Amino acid sequence: MNAQQNRQVLLAARPVGEPKTSDFNLVKTDIPAPGDGDVLCRTIYLSLDPYMRGRMNATKSYADPVEIGSVMEGGTVSRVISSKNVSFDEGDIVVARTGWQDYAAIPGAQLRKVDPTLAPISTAVGVLGMPGMTAYTGLLNIGKPQPGETVVVAAASGAVGAIVGQIAKIKGCKVVGLAGSSEKCDYVTNELGFDACVNHRNSDLAEQLSQACGDGIDVYFENVGGIVWEAVLPLFNMRARVPVCGLISHYNATGLPGAPNRVPELMFKVLTHRLTLRGFIVRDYDEQQEEFLSNTANWLKDGKIRYREDFVDGLEKAPEALMGLLKGDNFGKLVVRVSPDPTS
Repeated sequence: MNAQQNRQVLLAARPVGEPKTSDFNLVKTDIPAPGDGDVLCRTIYLSLDPYMRGRMNATKSYADPVEIGSVMEGGTVSRVISSKNVSFDEGDIVVARTGWQDYAAIPGAQLRKVDPTLAPISTAVGVLGMPGMTAYTGLLNIGKPQPGETVVVAAASGAVGAIVGQIAKIKGCKVVGLAGSSEKCDYVTNELGFDACVNHRNSDLAEQLSQACGDGIDVYFENVGGIVWEAVLPLFNMRARVPVCGLISHYNATGLPGAPNRVPELMFKVLTHRLTLRGFIVRDYDEQQEEFLSNTANWLKDGKIRYREDFVDGLEKAPEALMGLLKGDNFGKLVVRVSPDPTS
C-alpha cells in the first residue's frame, strides 16, 4: 500500500436478503490528519460481528445505520501513529470503533488503551472486548445463573456463546450448547468444558435437546432464533430467564416468517411459567467495564476460560468474511488482520 493512502471499505448499497460483494466498495483516500485532541491510529485488527448486518439496513434500531457511501462500522485494535492528545503517545495500542479502514483520526475520548500484558491484543475485540463483555453482562445481569441450574447457549462456539457457557460453568451450572456442526460441538464439549452440545442442523434437534436438558432449562442465552428457539421453548422451567442478545437466523430475512403463528404459545409460556425475556445491548452495562476486564482477565490467567480466534488476512477480505459469518462459516471470534501486529 502507498504510505500516503488509506484504504476504506464503504457501504455501496443496502442489501436485500444476504449481502453480496456489490454492496461494498473498496476505495483509497488520503490518510487523515489529527486535529487538536485527536489521535491518528493505524488499524491492526478489525472485528467482524453479526450486528453489522443490521447496520447495513435503513430501519430504525438501537444505533444509527451506516449511510450509503460511508465507512462500514466496526471495532478495531489499532496502534497510535501520532497524537495531539496528552493522554496518548506514539506506539500505544488502543481499541476504538474506527471502522473498516487502515487509518483513522479520532478524538482521544473515544479510545481506550489496551494492556498487551493481559493477553494477545486481538482479544481486545474478542474475549476481553465487546463480545466477552456482552456474554458477561447479559448472562450475569439478566440470566442470573445459580449453582445446579441448566443453562443453554445458542451459537455456543461463537465469540459470545463460548464465553457465556464458560462463565456459567464457573458459576456451578450444567451447560448445554447449540452449534452448527459436529466439529463445533466437539470443540464446545472437549475444549470449552460444556456438559453437552447439540448440532442444531440435526433433524431431531428438539429430541436431542430435550434429552440433554433432562431437568428442563433455567437460563437460555439467545443468539440465534428460528428453529433453535422453537426447540428451546417447550423446555423452560418455572421462572426461567432469557437474555436476548441476537437473532442471527433472521438477519438476512426480507419479511416476517410464515405460518404457524407461535406468538400465542410463547405468551402462554411467559404467563404460566413466569418467564423473563429481556433484550439488551452491551452498552447498557458500560459501568461494568472494569469489573468485566478484571474478572475475565483473571479467569483467562487461571485457565478457566478458553477462546478461539478465526483470522482473515487483508482488509479487502472483510466483505466476504462478513457474508460467511452470517452463514456460520467462521469458527470462533472472526477477526480481520489488517496490518502486522507489533506485539507478536
